Amino acid sequence: MKKKITVLALCAMLLALCSFAEAQQPKKVPRIGYLSYGSVEIEKSSLAALQQGLRELGYVEGKNIVIEGRYAEGRSERFPELLAELIGLKVDVLVVAGDPAAHAAKKATSTIPIVIVTSPDPVGTGLIASLAHPGGNVTGLSDFHGGVVTKRFELLKDVVPSASRVAVLLNPANRSNPLQLKDIQAAAPAFRVTIISFEVKGPDDIDNTFTTIGKERPEALLVVGDRLFATHQKRIFEFVNKRRLPAIYSQRGYVDAGGLMSYGTNFADQYRRTATYVDKILKGAKPADLPVEQPTKFEFVVNLKAAKQIGLTIPPNVLVRADKVIK
Repeated sequence: MKKKITVLALCAMLLALCSFAEAQQPKKVPRIGYLSYGSVEIEKSSLAALQQGLRELGYVEGKNIVIEGRYAEGRSERFPELLAELIGLKVDVLVVAGDPAAHAAKKATSTIPIVIVTSPDPVGTGLIASLAHPGGNVTGLSDFHGGVVTKRFELLKDVVPSASRVAVLLNPANRSNPLQLKDIQAAAPAFRVTIISFEVKGPDDIDNTFTTIGKERPEALLVVGDRLFATHQKRIFEFVNKRRLPAIYSQRGYVDAGGLMSYGTNFADQYRRTATYVDKILKGAKPADLPVEQPTKFEFVVNLKAAKQIGLTIPPNVLVRADKVIK
């Protein structure tokens, strides 16, 4: 009987030691890969919003989560190299900003979960099977540009009612940009406007494109959402100010930096909400089972300083519709 008790006590002691050893082993810290088509500078505020969303869910960078950032600086040819680095780091989740980054990530891996932050038309561009049932390893948020881009065009026309020729700046490497151009072209006849489109495939194309736009003499400019343009927004501002050309952009970041006006998704809200997808995936959810969300917040922002710089008066009926007016 005494021998039996001793054996039981020994087993209990071994179990206790195993439990203690297991408790002493450090838990694996999740590693998030963050890939953007833009630059470090452009992504600062967006990344901060993502970090805020993660903190609200209990993740503190450097403590119980690590974010590895990689930035293409508007050069899509860098994606394979940057993705190879992130995959080599064995990241648990890839958070991708911008449609070109999303497609590059999907091509690079079919096993690592991919969370898209801003993809205007993930179904139309082939990223996912459907919003409700994405399938594969991609999920996240769409910034739903179908009606947004035409609303942007309408606002530009409201600000410059006399405009009959409007230039559209787009990046054909971003699969959503040509789709948005079609929406604008479809809306144009009702406003008696001729659309002149200009393609920019990379930073080296910008100056030549501006020269061509100058020769065409449009009366307004619509810049389609793309991180290539966000990365080089100062060059755009210099051009439109020199030409005294009213322009509208896809998000508030442009206007905060000196652009005239923007209409689109609230990017800070998008990035905060992205954290919920990261959290669910880290807790075992599969991207294929997580529906892609559409945006809930849109904002119209006007910069009166920029208007004054080009000699433009924003009509009162437009100003009252703005969510934010920068004076």
